Amino acid sequence: MSDSAHNAPSRRSRGAISNPANRFESLSLENDPDGTDDFEPSPVRTEFYRDATKTVLTRNSSPDVPFDLSINPYRGCEHGCVYCFARPTHEFLGFSSGLDFESRIVVKENAPELLRKELAKRSYRPEPIALSPNTDSYQPIERRLKLTRRCLEVFAECRNPVGIVTKNALVTRDLDLLQELAKYDAVNVFISVTSLDTELRRILEPRTSPPAARLRAIRELSGAGIPTGVLVAPIIPAINDHEIPKIIAAAAEAGATSAGHVILRLPHAVAPMFEEWLDQHFPDRKDKVLNQVRSMRGGELYESQFGRRMTGSGIHAEKVTQMFEIAVRRAKLNGRRHELSTANFRRPQGDQLDLF
Repeated sequence: MSDSAHNAPSRRSRGAISNPANRFESLSLENDPDGTDDFEPSPVRTEFYRDATKTVLTRNSSPDVPFDLSINPYRGCEHGCVYCFARPTHEFLGFSSGLDFESRIVVKENAPELLRKELAKRSYRPEPIALSPNTDSYQPIERRLKLTRRCLEVFAECRNPVGIVTKNALVTRDLDLLQELAKYDAVNVFISVTSLDTELRRILEPRTSPPAARLRAIRELSGAGIPTGVLVAPIIPAINDHEIPKIIAAAAEAGATSAGHVILRLPHAVAPMFEEWLDQHFPDRKDKVLNQVRSMRGGELYESQFGRRMTGSGIHAEKVTQMFEIAVRRAKLNGRRHELSTANFRRPQGDQLDLF
């Protein structure tokens, strides 16, 4: 990475500072020596691309992830969270993990129709499906395209259980569908709260809902009878780890009934981008943050081993886990997801789908 990229100014409403090279491409672009970007205008505009793939459900085989099937209407995420573990997946599309990930969004316009066809197949056996575990299903473009809502309409029609994790209060728009699913124990929603500090939220995850809006979403969801939890993620040492008790307490007061947490994950290009972010916003504590991350990751900035990549290891990781567990007990949360049921599943009707 060039020095000019390292010292490039942050862009308002964007998380990544630069556009690192795609690890699958032999050619890459660097910033000009004078610090101007010839590959990205400023301010960065968001562009949308059609996803023409014919499949919609993805089978997961990771033993430390609580779902086997998932659906992602969007690839890439406007929220711009600098730490996002999903950033490297954008490289499979020929884009960068950096600014491309948050400004080049691939949209599966027919996701609801493809989902309905999958659930109508006689070979399909009902099971919980995670809605956009890779990128947020309620990112800003959803307000206009409503792909997530249309997918929820299919889930509600079929009473197929679905799990949602989001940082966006837009989820409350779909209270009617979520309530319908909740009648059959077929939904749970986790609101991810990284910090209660509005300024930290602005620079860490710039296009997400503010902390107060997320707590309000928890209150509205739980008040509507929808099983709602809080996900404290990611936990970043020396940045937001001290907030764990306050976040748990605030979420519980808002009505959350369960909680989870994930330690910061920095796969592939995310690590150098996170270092850039620290240089830009927390240069005085950069070394402390990175050293503590390494202490939780066996001396590296990232550890991919199942069972440890979410929680880390070592004394600092143990302290985080203890702090989280104490906070959960004090708030009287159960620390577990609401169990989802497939007992009321029914295949879609109409269009002669029942003949196949």
